Amino acid sequence: MDRMRALVDQLNRYAHEYYVLDAPTVPDAEYDRLYDELKELEAETGVRLPDSPTRRVGGEPIKAFARHEHIARLYSLDKAVTEDEMNAFFTRVSKAGEATYVVEYKFDGLTICLTYENGVFVRATTRGNGTVGEDVTAQALTIKSFPLSISYKGTLEVRGETVIRLSVLEEYNKTAAEPLKNARNAAAGAVRNLDPAVTAARKPEILFYDVNYMSEEIVHSQEEAISFLEREGFKTFGVTRLCKTPEEVFDAISEIDVNRKKIDVLTDGAVIKVNEYSVREKMGYTDKFPRWAIAFKFEAEEAVTTVEDVTWQVGRTGKLTPLAHVAPVELAGATVRRATLNNLGDIRRKDIRKGSKVLIRRSNEVIPEILRAVEHTGESVDIEKPESCPYCGSKLVEEGANLFCTNKNCRPRVVAQLANFASKGAMDIDGFSEMTAALFYDELGVRAFSDLYATDKQKLSQLEGFGDKKVRNLLGAVEASKNVPLDRFIFALGIGGVGKVASKDLARRFKSISALEAATAEELTAMENIGEKTAADIVGYFTDEDNRAEIGKLLAAGVKPFVKEGQAVGVFTGENVVLTGTLQKFKRSEAQKLIEDAGGACQSAVTQKTTLVVAGESAGSKLDKARSLGIRVVGEEEFIKMLEEGGIAAK
Repeated sequence: MDRMRALVDQLNRYAHEYYVLDAPTVPDAEYDRLYDELKELEAETGVRLPDSPTRRVGGEPIKAFARHEHIARLYSLDKAVTEDEMNAFFTRVSKAGEATYVVEYKFDGLTICLTYENGVFVRATTRGNGTVGEDVTAQALTIKSFPLSISYKGTLEVRGETVIRLSVLEEYNKTAAEPLKNARNAAAGAVRNLDPAVTAARKPEILFYDVNYMSEEIVHSQEEAISFLEREGFKTFGVTRLCKTPEEVFDAISEIDVNRKKIDVLTDGAVIKVNEYSVREKMGYTDKFPRWAIAFKFEAEEAVTTVEDVTWQVGRTGKLTPLAHVAPVELAGATVRRATLNNLGDIRRKDIRKGSKVLIRRSNEVIPEILRAVEHTGESVDIEKPESCPYCGSKLVEEGANLFCTNKNCRPRVVAQLANFASKGAMDIDGFSEMTAALFYDELGVRAFSDLYATDKQKLSQLEGFGDKKVRNLLGAVEASKNVPLDRFIFALGIGGVGKVASKDLARRFKSISALEAATAEELTAMENIGEKTAADIVGYFTDEDNRAEIGKLLAAGVKPFVKEGQAVGVFTGENVVLTGTLQKFKRSEAQKLIEDAGGACQSAVTQKTTLVVAGESAGSKLDKARSLGIRVVGEEEFIKMLEEGGIAAK
């Protein structure tokens, strides 16, 4: 075992030098000799250490990715494209306190989250929806830019971006049966391929940039987080800049913009983060983004191509959107064949014609936009305004720059509405996709939300591809959706201008759907985030008799929107609790839930507002700080007693 341990340590050190530091110290032949010796020892003994490099050999293809819940949510980033938007961000930061900033490259790949327990790598997951991702451990094990064991012994989640270097992609394409179009899709496809051998063949690497979760926080700033990652053997890009002022941030962004074309990794912007965790805690999060970070997106790439045709799409509000079909052109690493024209007014203003040369821009992951006409040719012809809906033939109405189909039962409109109604963040009907919505429209005659609750086993069993298990699961999901928070129900209705944040504000303000139905425009515009246009859309929605009747049908079908009134009450009511160290009977997430269910609020850091610290084994700096501030500290045994006194049984 001593020889095996020595070989593992030696080989991991050589791999770190080669794959992370780019500074190999031994020839490949020497590494291979030691690797073969380790394999022979493992075969003889039947033992393989948790951090053995032989674990990195990809296994057999898997049938499907398992879902896994992240310990801490992986938020996406809010975006800025102008100096004014950045200045608004700086203003928000200044209100939270004095802060410095860290500026980093924004890489264009696939976000991945690695989990460690007791110093050993245990899992890799994609970001997914930020809460639940796909388990890609087998694929990640083929990537050598991260350690299998670390010195930190607590529970750890680290975050990075899976990338394929441009030079590696070029080399791969020389012999590939199917050359890959761009580095971003190549990286995402490598990790999300069911066969780990495909992952290994594409040679992705992971550039780490954040600590997502630590059971015992030993870092208190982004600078410290990067140092921790590098110290533990994670590969970082090695280019971060600490800035004290907004002016220095803008200088750093400009520097990245100049250098991004010179590096071997695809990047589309810069990420600006508040350095100090204490300031981050004060700023908090929105529904989607941390308030303390922002991505500055560089000017999108542009190209000239020719408009070959224009078709019209109908959305869930009935609005028609023109879609230009253009001659294929390479843009920002992708082949572009379509571009949006936004609306009828956009076509007229930009004087876009079929057969004309146009300038298009591709930004982020959206369909490219046509900016303007460059040249009209002898083949150019005007784009005619449709006289009727291209899908149902119904009358169109022109409102400002937009055209609307007047048929509420127009197929693409209803399908989009049904899909939105059932989506995550709305009614959350698991297994109900836009394809399912289209099938229900065509085969079951579903035209309204309430029709979903009238479907039964007999009807579903008639559909192609709907076996007993799928029918059972879908009916269960429909039934479960009846008990829904009011904010999600409001969002599900698809009222114009009402997103998830506005839905939450409306639910808090009016507390029932009947009260919202009766709301006046004056009451709505008095709210902080509701403008006159959105208020008019809300009032108009509930004035419509068909909409009111539909809500009545949903309620009659058993849908029960509810408002979670205030905080739970229990033994921890009024307590601001910090968990530190390792608990023996609970995972950190389990203990947090128990505290919150019993009325408490969990904090990530010890502050003046903290009233209680629960200290497990190996508690460190948080415990010291709590004692220095005179905050009450309890051990795990006393914590369990508190739970039991509150009528909560410990595991």
